Amino acid sequence: MRPVRAVAGLLVVLLAGCAAPIAPADSALSLGSRASASVAAPTRTAKIAGIRTTDATKGVITVVGTLSPEPKAGTRIPLHQWIPSAKRWQEVAHGYSVGSSVTITTVQPGSIRTYRIAIGGQAPYQAAISPMISFKHYVWRGFFKKGLLFAGGLGQPQFNVVPPKQGPRRAEADLLADQGGYVWGDVDTTGCSYVRNWLGNLTDGIVRVSLHNGTKAMTSVRMGQETETWLNYKIDGVTRLRLQVADVRSGYGPYVAVDSILLCTN
Repeated sequence: MRPVRAVAGLLVVLLAGCAAPIAPADSALSLGSRASASVAAPTRTAKIAGIRTTDATKGVITVVGTLSPEPKAGTRIPLHQWIPSAKRWQEVAHGYSVGSSVTITTVQPGSIRTYRIAIGGQAPYQAAISPMISFKHYVWRGFFKKGLLFAGGLGQPQFNVVPPKQGPRRAEADLLADQGGYVWGDVDTTGCSYVRNWLGNLTDGIVRVSLHNGTKAMTSVRMGQETETWLNYKIDGVTRLRLQVADVRSGYGPYVAVDSILLCTN
């Protein structure tokens, strides 16, 4: 019986030896899994390719973004604006991707703000946020939206801004003075780049309408009796703009109606 037991023992040892090579294969599989997990997930990039004011009257901003690789068609892409007072990002609009592009529009008041676009995670890509971009958004607003700083003149000058209920755009006013006199009014134009003035001369004679940087004259126009015209001018860097009407030759003094607007970031 002893030889039989010896043979049986030898078989057990041989079988154990044959099973040993299985372990390295399991280990290799395990190592391969760990190696795959350590590789970073594929990344997607987002970028604002263009941002501009497309309607300065309504205040429309149009943003064009690019996404690479392109996401699933119709992916929702939010536009964020940095709110300095709250110290946080806020979504102000969104668009939907078409190929690798997205177009987003939003209506905003005149401003200088920072924007970015974002996209959520889509397997195998993680979420992505574009680099920030600062943008000056110029919008037309009433000349008198912030009120008059000062007004004056000679010969009982009157600078009468149309009340808000009658002129909600805050753009209309009547300027009057006695014969031989003149009238002026100053407004704060910090952050503004252009002014447009429609002028209607109701005087029984000739007047001169002028624009001043503070007290320094920049441009002017001479108007005949009961005529209309425009007085437009670029005002970059002007922080105190004066609108003035002076009598040239009339029977009862200058009387001009104005409808004036400013292109501003505020």
